[in-house]
Amino acid sequence: MSRTRSKVRLSRALGMPLTPKSARHLERRPYPPGEHGRGRKRASNYKTRLLEKQRLRAQYNLSEAQLRLALARASRSGGSTGEALLVDLETRLDALVLRAGFSRTIYQARQAVSHGHVTVNGGRVDRPSFHVRPGDVIEIAVASRSKTPFVIAAAGQYAATVPPYLEVDADALKARLVSLPARAEIPVVCDERLVVEFYSR
Repeated sequence: MSRTRSKVRLSRALGMPLTPKSARHLERRPYPPGEHGRGRKRASNYKTRLLEKQRLRAQYNLSEAQLRLALARASRSGGSTGEALLVDLETRLDALVLRAGFSRTIYQARQAVSHGHVTVNGGRVDRPSFHVRPGDVIEIAVASRSKTPFVIAAAGQYAATVPPYLEVDADALKARLVSLPARAEIPVVCDERLVVEFYSR
């Protein structure tokens, strides 16, 4: 799954919108791209698991290597590997910047972190994969708050439903991770069991 692939084409291939623009395109053409997009045969078990894995990767904008590392950490957790995997991914800094409504998409969230616009507990963090712990405070750096994307975020235009594991002060562009997310609270479209089965084959 190429990172440079059109988000609209990728959304159609995965059957789910990854950006607001792709959501509009999916309404018009809700089937995979290509001349055979409308009439593809029923997927095999392998293809079903592969698609679920690709969907998970796309929703967090991960490389294959990043997802494998997250799965390895989850498998050592001692609990349900699938649920631990989603908790691991959901506590990434870029994912929480998105959930807090500080960015419009996961791609914009990753860029905001990479460019040094985000702080955790007062210190700048430029790694999107940084894992936030309960009690940590995420903020948009003071010097960055006048930039257009963050002015829009402060006005609440990116805000979706804030999950229960986050406390958000949109005006101050500040959020706190209250607790580790429960599976039912994570707003990701995924059957994580199929993802684990894909890598276990």
